[in-house]
Amino acid sequence: MARQASKSSLLFSGSDWDFKTLSRAYDAIEALAIEELHLDTYPVQMEIISSQQMLDAYSSIGMPLMYRHWSFGKHFLHQELLYRKGGRGLAYELVINSNPCIVYLMEENTMALQALVTAHAALGHNHFFKNNQLFKQWTDAGAILSYLDFAKGYIVRCEERHGLAAVEAVLDSAHALMDQGVFRYHRPPRLSSERQREGIRERLEYEERSYNDLWRTLPPSQQAANDKGQDPERKKSLNLPEENLLYFLEKNSPVLEPWQREIIRIVRVIAQYFYPQRQTQVMNEGCATFVHYTLMNMLFDRGQISEGAMLEILRNHSNVVFQPAFDDPRFSGINPYALGLDMMQDIQRISTKPTAEDRDWFPDIAGQGNWREVLLDAWAEHRDESFIRQYLSPALIRKWRFFV
Repeated sequence: MARQASKSSLLFSGSDWDFKTLSRAYDAIEALAIEELHLDTYPVQMEIISSQQMLDAYSSIGMPLMYRHWSFGKHFLHQELLYRKGGRGLAYELVINSNPCIVYLMEENTMALQALVTAHAALGHNHFFKNNQLFKQWTDAGAILSYLDFAKGYIVRCEERHGLAAVEAVLDSAHALMDQGVFRYHRPPRLSSERQREGIRERLEYEERSYNDLWRTLPPSQQAANDKGQDPERKKSLNLPEENLLYFLEKNSPVLEPWQREIIRIVRVIAQYFYPQRQTQVMNEGCATFVHYTLMNMLFDRGQISEGAMLEILRNHSNVVFQPAFDDPRFSGINPYALGLDMMQDIQRISTKPTAEDRDWFPDIAGQGNWREVLLDAWAEHRDESFIRQYLSPALIRKWRFFV
């Protein structure tokens, strides 16, 4: 950091900020993200909030709208108690997978920190939400806010008509099954009757060609014996097996009233909305952290951020990616920010300066120099499980001591 930036080229100076400065910084960061990293994002809507409003957002799973339920109040009191006693700080930002992408910034942030979290949330997370296939498949960013508005109003009307206790009982039961109330795989479309008949005919022809009289002498398998004891018509009418318990109850319960089914559907839709986020935490945070770290360094190299601001940015960045050792009292598992950033930077290294080991493990990308394209493809096509299987290098395995 030997180069001194001229004041005329700086995006901001000092720790204070106003909306004009924030807008100017965002425009510069966005232009650099598109030009250098080829990011593709939703339009951004920034909101400045207080610490109390951030606690409110925590209680409603980060959403700006949510129906009423006692569990949200319990979560709010828990988070508020930790915050007031200094046991846990608040996030610098909060971002919502919506179109436009809503980014909440804390009013207590300094301008350097606002620039950092703008790059992290408004560009990094935003790009990941828009382009990752899991989010494309299971979420509708353009409709979630209007659906939450409907859900909130519907729950209120149900409480007025059927009573608070009755609605709360349904919500309690549905919340208990939220983790089992998601679809994990897209099902193929139902076959037409003509295609079903064709499949039956092909199967019978295959059985005739492969028939062997010796098979009739074998005792029946345990699975066949179990199947005989089941009612195939009932199993077919219930569309079993079904992985999504909330969907199964919504469609097949003989005791639920229509309003209760709709409440279960509301909880199921919200559970499905958050499903991709649980599957991509390392990738999502790694993408956002790589984006903010890369963009902030580019701005500093261009003389648009002062040394003092860059030092503050690096201090906050280091706090985010700190990974305690396993025997450290602060250890609580793998830090997804740290592992995600290390993997993104390792892909960049393999693409530009590979070792002989890298060429053996990653022949398709080693030394090709196209790290931007590799990262964009990885962010779009993978979830955490497949991403780590595909791109975790021996160098990182040794660094993180991932041995069994």
